[in-house]
Amino acid sequence: MKTEDISLFHRIVETGSLVEAADILNLPKSTLSRRLNGLEEELNVKLFHRQSRSMTLTASGSHFYDKTTSMMSSLEQTVAELTDGKSEVSGHLRILIFPIPELLQITQGIFKFMDLHPGITVEFIVSAEPQDMIRNNIDLAFMLEDSFNENEMVARHIFSETVYFFASPEYLKKAGSPQTPDEISDHNSILFRYPNGRIFNEVPFGQDMTLSVKGNLCVNSLSVCLEATLAGRGISMMPLPFCQEHVESGELEILFKDVAPYEGKCYLVYPSRRYISLASQRFIDHMMLELENCSMTGICNQEIKVRGPIKPLV
Repeated sequence: MKTEDISLFHRIVETGSLVEAADILNLPKSTLSRRLNGLEEELNVKLFHRQSRSMTLTASGSHFYDKTTSMMSSLEQTVAELTDGKSEVSGHLRILIFPIPELLQITQGIFKFMDLHPGITVEFIVSAEPQDMIRNNIDLAFMLEDSFNENEMVARHIFSETVYFFASPEYLKKAGSPQTPDEISDHNSILFRYPNGRIFNEVPFGQDMTLSVKGNLCVNSLSVCLEATLAGRGISMMPLPFCQEHVESGELEILFKDVAPYEGKCYLVYPSRRYISLASQRFIDHMMLELENCSMTGICNQEIKVRGPIKPLV
């Protein structure tokens, strides 16, 4: 029995469809069906109730899925311990990246990982839209805090960013500049919707306060949020690195400069109820070290600046 066939079985379970699993895995449906049939013949049990548009697990299939999930996890961990990080890894990684200011740093780290492991293929998914990581076969994700369900994910902290309130001079001239935190509720704020569906309308202020904000525009993209702020649509809350060049040019003003900024956090996350592959384990170790070195030395930031200024990310 091939562990690869068990892995394919897991993907079918998690997508709920042979067609969707074949699309995500970039395999012909006939190949996936043949290998599933071979696995069922080898086990001498039916793993799925097959319907025209979906597939549901039989009792035997459910039992097999539960048992092999922990088994595959133990196998991958054992291989990692035996090889001590020296063996070549292969496979395909689907990586979701929230459009954050550090996107280019993360991209550089991924490229280095691919150079170290030529047998690895990678698919980038840059999105602020909600994604079911299990159903969409996403192995890992770089996401902001509060944008994922902590009960379903394992999260490793990788970045902290200072987050301020911003407004354009045109907006402040028209609506006035808030002098105290309480006045922010009287202004039009550009709201943000996280990938988990939550609207960010209770926002942190400083280190220990929370402010209620309201507005007539809600977005789920930092680039759109920045554009709306530049256009004078309201007050926004964004990471400083994302807005730095516009502050320096005078296109945006930072509000409440005398208050210590809130620190937003970004995490490397992966589903807690799916076994973590050897490729994913090595990738996590690599990225944690790579981003730590980047943060300590600033070398990666220098490399990016040499290539030109970072433009707003779509």
